[in-house]
Amino acid sequence: MQIGIDASRAARARHTGTETYAFQLIKALAPLTASRHRLRLYTSHPPHPPDWPEAAHIETRLIPCPRLWTHLRLALELHQHPPDLLFVPAHVLPFYCPVPALVTVHDLGYRHYPQAHRLFDRLYLEWSTRRHSRVARHIIADSQATKEDLIHYYQADPARISVIHLGRDETLKPITNPDIIAQTKRQYNISGDYLLYLGTLHPRKNLPRLIDAFHHFSQSNANHDLSLVIAGKQGWLYAEIFEQVRRLDLTGRIIFPGYVSNQAKPALLSGATAYLFPSLYEGFGLPILEAMACGVPVLTGNRSSLPEVAGQAALMVDPLNTAQIAAGITQLVNDGDLRQRLIRAGYRQIENFSWQKTARQLLDLFEKIAYNL
Repeated sequence: MQIGIDASRAARARHTGTETYAFQLIKALAPLTASRHRLRLYTSHPPHPPDWPEAAHIETRLIPCPRLWTHLRLALELHQHPPDLLFVPAHVLPFYCPVPALVTVHDLGYRHYPQAHRLFDRLYLEWSTRRHSRVARHIIADSQATKEDLIHYYQADPARISVIHLGRDETLKPITNPDIIAQTKRQYNISGDYLLYLGTLHPRKNLPRLIDAFHHFSQSNANHDLSLVIAGKQGWLYAEIFEQVRRLDLTGRIIFPGYVSNQAKPALLSGATAYLFPSLYEGFGLPILEAMACGVPVLTGNRSSLPEVAGQAALMVDPLNTAQIAAGITQLVNDGDLRQRLIRAGYRQIENFSWQKTARQLLDLFEKIAYNL
């Protein structure tokens, strides 16, 4: 069987959630398919990751196109050289797709929090997800929460939706060398002990309430000199976040180091007192597993897929309740026994997730559809 995969996101130089998902799945599928199937990876630009999979059964097909790559160039390629099926790891199927297609829908956050998305993005996601619910041969949902959203909002057939959890980066380990942590802190202009948020600066991530909660924590715990590090690339409406920090006179206490490389991520996580992720809505919540893998206690929201991913290994709070977030921060900072319990539980929790497990479930689904099992 020849499996076509939209690898355009996986081939990018910088990886956030969907890029990581696509790339890690391609890497995990490569050895699983070596004896039985062929992979054809479609991309609009040469792949940047240094460990891009290469093997006799893998073809990377470069098909450049300056605009509308998915709907024009990829559609034409599928028409001229059709694989047995197409897998799209990030929401959007080509407008014309002559082969059986599977698509991953990561989340429906634009439905829950439309104000946190630009109008064009929201309309495009609404159109594409509604269309996938009708025309895709099968839909993969990152979580049970996303599957329930698809059924609720688009009346998608439950039999055509499979929940396949994401894996985790198994190279992420706690960094115990204090010199490496100190060097990473200097690289990002961090001094002293710190709490960490690591993710995109985006309204859905609930950063205004996190900043308010940190302000309350700082006022009621004057004996602590902790900083709050908000790391990650800028999404949109981030200017309001910077203004909030200035208004609360927290400029010296809240640090924005920007995008953090994969090389620096383990040390930055390992050096944190706690990882704070009180997101309003997540289709999965991969950062939780990354923090747990680095031995960091986690505070997260009690909504959407987050309880599904965190299990009993995180401190859960209502993300809409600033006082509860502040109280959770206080608990994590002041209760060493709680931190150690969560760290141990986190190590156990991450064993439930691996990209090899995700890829095996996905390949089983490919074979069922291709062979009409």
